[in-house]
Amino acid sequence: MLCGKLRCPVIVRFHSKAKPLVSSLHLEGSSPPSVFIGRIGYPKVAIGPMIPPVMGDTSEIDTPELWLNKSIDDIVDFRSQLVRGKFTVNISDVENHNRVVEFTRELAISKNSVFAEAMFEKKQYGRVAFYDEIQPHGPSAPIKTLDITNPKYEQHIEKAFYDTDLKSKDAILDIYRGGVRVSKIQRAFSVGAFGVKKYRRFVPTRWSITAVDSTIGKDLMKNTKTYPYINEYRMYYLNQFDNRWIVLMTPSEWQYELIEAWYPNTTWNPYGRSISMFNSYEFYEGRTTYAEIGGCYYAARLAVNELLNKERRQAGVVVMREAHPGYIMPIGVWNVRESVRSALTREYRRFDTLQEALVHASEIMDIPLQRWIRNSAVLKNQLYQKRLEDFL
Repeated sequence: MLCGKLRCPVIVRFHSKAKPLVSSLHLEGSSPPSVFIGRIGYPKVAIGPMIPPVMGDTSEIDTPELWLNKSIDDIVDFRSQLVRGKFTVNISDVENHNRVVEFTRELAISKNSVFAEAMFEKKQYGRVAFYDEIQPHGPSAPIKTLDITNPKYEQHIEKAFYDTDLKSKDAILDIYRGGVRVSKIQRAFSVGAFGVKKYRRFVPTRWSITAVDSTIGKDLMKNTKTYPYINEYRMYYLNQFDNRWIVLMTPSEWQYELIEAWYPNTTWNPYGRSISMFNSYEFYEGRTTYAEIGGCYYAARLAVNELLNKERRQAGVVVMREAHPGYIMPIGVWNVRESVRSALTREYRRFDTLQEALVHASEIMDIPLQRWIRNSAVLKNQLYQKRLEDFL
């Protein structure tokens, strides 16, 4: 407990299920399906399957849309079972006929769990790997051979895969509109399954996650900007994994901001003695640069625009996140997208003025209201910027 966290991430890792499962060069199991594309050494990267030594339906292990009702310990447990195989290829070599490459791609576009058998060059090594943007996984090793049994492809993804004249952006949007989960689209995108044939590339997993979130969110946002304003101030709330979420919506033109407050001994503030706050935002014209806050920005933006498109309404949106010390380790950007989605399914509080809404926010969050405002571009714009209607 020298780290000062409320619970020890070292102990959580120690009790994960990976330890007794990594003693052989041979591994059989049902891939959820799951693959991983690394980024170290880019443009030559390590690609390969992720396989648990478990038979049957393992789909939940790689479906983050189903994880909000799990504990962090549960997520670490089932993700730590995934053994990652690594085979180095150039990102442009998507047509490589090596069976590891071919079967990795087939896994990525599969609909259900697929039996997989792998031989590794040496015993799997490494601890459970945690990332800021990617779901955790277990140990890894260079893979020598891979064999899979009768994968059944997701039909919307399969259609885009064989359409080598369809641009990747259009493929992503068509598949999303077909009701396919975002996590499945991200997985297929990472293995170069979409796009005009000569431009197809392997995409590191962490980049594919943000690319798909951004592409879908940006397309939804175009519609959002054409709809009439909501007619009230709304506040949605969720407390999940010791993260407190507020989604504040205002009756105005589209503008959006994500503000994150990280307590000491959390992912983005591991050694600090005070709370660190970060924000990224856009006004009606949108952004031209990558968000400083990273992939979380695009994940939350997608979730917000899903609701506004469903209601055919436009709003200004501020997403406020307090990450408390109980959030002992990162579990991936999916947490942001799914938490905001979940918050937006709950009944919201209505307010007549922004000031009333902010007072209520201050009763929910621990951080003083003035600090949220001081760290926010959108709130300052809403509170202090004069508008034409103010003079009418």
